[in-house]
Amino acid sequence: MTQRNEPGEARPFKVLVVDDDPHLNDVLVASLRLFWVFEVVTAFEGVHGLSLGVDERPNAVVIDVRMPELDGYQLVRALRGDPETEDLPLIILSAMIQDRDTKIGMYSGADRYLRKPLDPYLLVAAIREVIEADPHQRLTRMAALAQEEGHEG
Repeated sequence: MTQRNEPGEARPFKVLVVDDDPHLNDVLVASLRLFWVFEVVTAFEGVHGLSLGVDERPNAVVIDVRMPELDGYQLVRALRGDPETEDLPLIILSAMIQDRDTKIGMYSGADRYLRKPLDPYLLVAAIREVIEADPHQRLTRMAALAQEEGHEG
């Protein structure tokens, strides 16, 4: 799976990984490069991740929740709120595994909420899935979440 840069020139999809754990960042980068040909850019905190989300134009972003300055939920909301990045596929990958955490992540605007530790193959599959999804699918999912929340409240 590659994207076209210029006619006849293919390049790998670019994934931004935002996680404040340098060891996990290294593992994610190695896994993404090994299990699928992704170009990987990393940030170790949310503010830098937000900047790279705009500047690097990644095809997808993998975001941890617990980070200094700007946490993962805030980063998701900031990316969704910017016209330049509002359609960017976003995956939260977190050790916060309660149903409440998942709902907060999804209500913030994430496309997927994955729980650590995670099999690298599942992460690659999730990244491919969110890249291939169209923005209408996200809107449909968000509408279903809003309707579900209305029935619970």
